[in-house]
Amino acid sequence: MKKTLLLILFALIGLNGLSQEDYAPTASNLEARVWFEDAKFGLFIHWGVYSILGDGEWVMQNQNISVDNYEKLPTFFNPIEYNADAWVKMAKNAGMKYITITSRHHDGFSMFDSQATDYTIVKSTPYKKDILKELATACRKEGIKLFFYYSLLDWNRDDYFPRGRTAKGVKGRSNGEWSSYIKFMKAQLTELLTNYGEIGGIWFDGHWDKKTANWHYDEIYKLIHDLQPQCLIGNNHHEATKMGEDFQMFEKDLPGKATQNFASKAEDIGQLPKEVCETINGSWGFNLQDNKHKSRKELIQYLINAAGYGSNLLLNVGPMPNGKIQSNHVKSLEEIGSWLKVYGETIYGTRAGTISPTEDMVSTQKGKILYLHWLNKNKDIIFIPGFNEKISSIKLYGNNQKLRFKKDDYGLTLKIPESVLDPIDTIIEITIK
Repeated sequence: MKKTLLLILFALIGLNGLSQEDYAPTASNLEARVWFEDAKFGLFIHWGVYSILGDGEWVMQNQNISVDNYEKLPTFFNPIEYNADAWVKMAKNAGMKYITITSRHHDGFSMFDSQATDYTIVKSTPYKKDILKELATACRKEGIKLFFYYSLLDWNRDDYFPRGRTAKGVKGRSNGEWSSYIKFMKAQLTELLTNYGEIGGIWFDGHWDKKTANWHYDEIYKLIHDLQPQCLIGNNHHEATKMGEDFQMFEKDLPGKATQNFASKAEDIGQLPKEVCETINGSWGFNLQDNKHKSRKELIQYLINAAGYGSNLLLNVGPMPNGKIQSNHVKSLEEIGSWLKVYGETIYGTRAGTISPTEDMVSTQKGKILYLHWLNKNKDIIFIPGFNEKISSIKLYGNNQKLRFKKDDYGLTLKIPESVLDPIDTIIEITIK
């Protein structure tokens, strides 16, 4: 009976794909986590052969394109306008501290030189170059950390079997061995962590395609941490973090807001560093007809809100098939960078402040300095219920203009002169005794 119970337990562990057992992060990993929390802002890049069709990164599933037909795309993917240095400088000027790029998306195509498959940008396209190698070199030159997005699911390979819940209409795959697929992923992850210098992190996606599969996270996470102990692991599984992960991510959602139907439950939000990923328009990959480009105000306030919720913002662009990034995306990044040059002190290196977020405000904090970000230009009176900290001073950020306030048993009330209300963010600096 005891043996049977043990077998059942091991089977359940396997089904849930539990990760690296007894994981104890190294000193370099803990240091990297602090850096990550301080960084606050990164660039997400979704780019692959799907960009040719101009219909987003899920086009293979959405149009039910067969494997044979989809494999024609690499033969005319030739991004001669790609300039890694320009991309990295754009990110740096935007105030971003790291870049996360799709090394392999759900279509199974590898955007790097891999010995584990011929289905790569080097072996299957006329471009013949390893774009990740060029990007890694450019990032090192500019002091930007590089993270690799890596899809767990695959719509191309036979050994991604049994199939998951996506791409059921895609024809052309045979049956295969799951163990072969795990071996393939390990080989590619080894390449990513040995051929491109120091890597900031691995950003997994696709777990949700087969939630009960044994993903062998214990082996995969250990492999990553053995190769590069400082490398941060995140997994976009929309669940509580698993052992071996180093940060928690939230897709198109602030932690705890749960506005998406796949959002992590409030009780699943842990203590690890956090990151919110969001699109600059309405699509991850290049979409020719996407006109939902977010305004300067929307993008800057999203960054502010993310910081107020104790999270980084990973803001996505989808480069065009020629390797260029759309001009309106570039302009938006420049606008955010200009704002951060003035107000970045209230974002970088902060943690979520002690004032609870609302629709009108969030707070960030460094030691005894509390930055209240007031996001409603139509109200000049702020009431913060239950505020019981002893106050040394309250002033507008940047100009030392002191503000009138009243503190009583109910909380803190502030009056902002209408003339200084900012349409994006009025920042109030509260020094705590």
